[in-house]
Amino acid sequence: MGAGPPPYGDLAVLARPGAGPGNTAVITNDLGRRTRGINFNSQDYLSFNSHPAIREAAARALRDYGPHSAGSPMVLGNTTISNELEEVLGALVGAEHVTLFPTGWAAGFGTVVGLVRPEDHVVIDRFAHACLQQGARAATRNVRRYEHLSVDAVRGHLREIRAQDARGGILVVTDGLFSVDADWPDLVALQNVCHEHNATLLVDVAHDLGATGPGGSGVLGMQEMLGKVDLVMGAFSKSFASNGGFLASKSPAVKQYVKMFGGSHIFSNALSPVQTAVVLTAAKIIRSPEGDELRGRLFQAIDALRDELSGRGLTCMGFASPLVPVLIGNEKLARVTNRLVFDQGVLAFMVEFPVTPAGASRFRLQVQAGHRPEEAREAARIIDRSITEARAYLSTAFGSDLA
Repeated sequence: MGAGPPPYGDLAVLARPGAGPGNTAVITNDLGRRTRGINFNSQDYLSFNSHPAIREAAARALRDYGPHSAGSPMVLGNTTISNELEEVLGALVGAEHVTLFPTGWAAGFGTVVGLVRPEDHVVIDRFAHACLQQGARAATRNVRRYEHLSVDAVRGHLREIRAQDARGGILVVTDGLFSVDADWPDLVALQNVCHEHNATLLVDVAHDLGATGPGGSGVLGMQEMLGKVDLVMGAFSKSFASNGGFLASKSPAVKQYVKMFGGSHIFSNALSPVQTAVVLTAAKIIRSPEGDELRGRLFQAIDALRDELSGRGLTCMGFASPLVPVLIGNEKLARVTNRLVFDQGVLAFMVEFPVTPAGASRFRLQVQAGHRPEEAREAARIIDRSITEARAYLSTAFGSDLA
């Protein structure tokens, strides 16, 4: 769903019994270079990867059901816990008719391809997740990408479409929390403009659900839009400690239609019992007082990181969220900084063109509840020092003025 290259090629966590990426990690790259660092590469926002209840749920499901779903959800792949997971997710997003998919990518792509006919229209934020962009292009030639977050641009596109096609379907697509800029749309305004033009709104809550908002309800809850958005799609790979994804709506007909015509649902094996049990347990914790406590710890680390970075004159983009983009700008400076940061013990994900516009390279730091505030501040100091060293190196080596 949109990513830039790692510092030296593919990275891998070094395996050992009980190991896994947490607030720190030991990694090696394809050149054999190894480092231990403060880990801002993982999407485990609530630090569920090491949570005892999550691991016990996985072990119990393995004992009770085995490791494999062994079939499509339309045949024999689902279990009783699949049905329970649909109910819990429906309550979390305020849309009770839920369809499960084997990956977040499958949920986004399959939803768009399943619902949009060739003669229909898609109006999509230019920064929406790649699975949604590719789903739109696969479903119809009538795709319009609108200026990021612009409700006025959406309104203009809808007026133009309706002037030529009074009855065709229109799907308007946006992320809830955008992963590259860490910002979010005005969902109230978007849903209203969709209603005005008989269009359907789809919101992808992959990055915000569970980790933000009252009770973990994400941007939907923050904007008091629970149960008011037409379609809600999400992924389990961030706050739910698993693979998988879902589509939720208020219509049983939408659920059945997507199950039949969203190919990535009907023609894929269902979520494994282990994955299903993990997501179900995560969802229950998210809605509990412990979930509130974990989000509190998460935002303590987020605030410490953003405050230290901003206090050092660096630009933190977007709003306070588990995603903290640090703008670097020049690609050459960003690449040298990236190598220095890696060597000095911070695992930070550098994003550059073509994922971002040219000259807008940045680090995308992904914060976890397990990060201590002082750990976050130390990472900010290392990033600041690395930028200074990279700028000095480039000035000496090439005479580049990258101030």
